[in-house]
Amino acid sequence: MLIVRLLLGLSMLIGSLRWWRLPDTPVPNRQMMYRDTSRLGRPFAKDPHVIAFGNRYLMYYSIPAGPSATGWGIGIAESKNLIDWQKVGEVTPDASAPYEKNGLCAPCALVKDGRVHLFYQTYGNREKDAICHAVSANGITFTRDETNPIFRPNGAWTCGRAIDAEVIQYKNQYLLYFATRNPAYTVQMQGVAAASLNTTFARNDWKLLADSSILRPVLPWEKKCVEGASCLPVGKSLYMFYAGGYNNEPQQIGVAVSTDAVRWQRLSDEPLLKNGEPGSWNASESGHPHVFKDRKGGVHLFFQGNSDNGKTWYISQRTIHLANGRWVVD
Repeated sequence: MLIVRLLLGLSMLIGSLRWWRLPDTPVPNRQMMYRDTSRLGRPFAKDPHVIAFGNRYLMYYSIPAGPSATGWGIGIAESKNLIDWQKVGEVTPDASAPYEKNGLCAPCALVKDGRVHLFYQTYGNREKDAICHAVSANGITFTRDETNPIFRPNGAWTCGRAIDAEVIQYKNQYLLYFATRNPAYTVQMQGVAAASLNTTFARNDWKLLADSSILRPVLPWEKKCVEGASCLPVGKSLYMFYAGGYNNEPQQIGVAVSTDAVRWQRLSDEPLLKNGEPGSWNASESGHPHVFKDRKGGVHLFFQGNSDNGKTWYISQRTIHLANGRWVVD
């Protein structure tokens, strides 16, 4: 009996320690369906971005204005397995920062020198929306960059807007992918800027790599919008997962590839991840992708979806893999 009790106690101890080890891969055959009801009383979470930080995963996402919050903000959730998430914080507009007065959203995060760097866009300013930067030691509480906003594009090809930041380290530099619009404000498209490896991500560090769009809508399903880029390097190639079509047109997810981070070729004329069939949870769209590689090498495609033309929004993910030069949804 004593041996049985000792074995039982050891089993319980091992089970309790599972939470503190490095993040696990997702539980098979169980779909992530994350919702945040804190602002509107109904599920509303968009624009996911996930990082591994410390002994957990953190997901940053957009949350709307509501009765208790006058502007859009960024929710923060944590997970151990990329399936089950618990909200742990928010980033809300800084009252002392005029550029954020209408809200902030569409986060991107990366870890550099042991700290989390958060990139996000201002909201509701049309052509004047821009990319901002903040930094945190714990991934929850952030200090704004004194040079905010840190980036807006210039040139005859753009209206000057910058949203949907994607910042990655690639080869010997940091790249900032962003969505902007043409001067007529009718077409959403992608641009790219770069900063050196020793950057502090301040405003003067960023330089456009192309005085033109690097990816713009040309396929029927992309309609007049290419946005929400998320990039993953594999070998000598850089893959961009992007959203085609504005919200609920439907928005769907495509993939392009590049070897120089500027010139891109689509892998297919069809979306990698389409909106769902009528009656499914994502019938209105599968959009705003984020591609993430976990610590065990698994690749996950996070995305937003809904079935009611945007009254609600959920965040989910699917594992994907590369086969014969093409990405496949598992």
